[in-house]
Amino acid sequence: MIRISEFQVKDVVNVADGRRLGHIGDIDIDVATGKIQAVIIMKQGRMLGLFGKEEELVVPWKQIVKIGEDVILVRVQQTEFSQEEIQTTTFS
Repeated sequence: MIRISEFQVKDVVNVADGRRLGHIGDIDIDVATGKIQAVIIMKQGRMLGLFGKEEELVVPWKQIVKIGEDVILVRVQQTEFSQEEIQTTTFS
């Protein structure tokens, strides 16, 4: 079993291009089945999010390739980084 807090400290890396995407900020769970549907990766803006904004990238569970001790490998194609896929949230 793995805890959500253990997910949040792991780096998320895209195996399609080797880029570090960020850290998991949240998960999407289907309450009917109890299964994880997606992970939400927080990509920080300038100055640790204090003066910028954080962006979220939603990665469906089926795109997770491997969960290791220090890293989570995902397969996200370049086209999936389009503006429609990235949700922008501003924290105040």
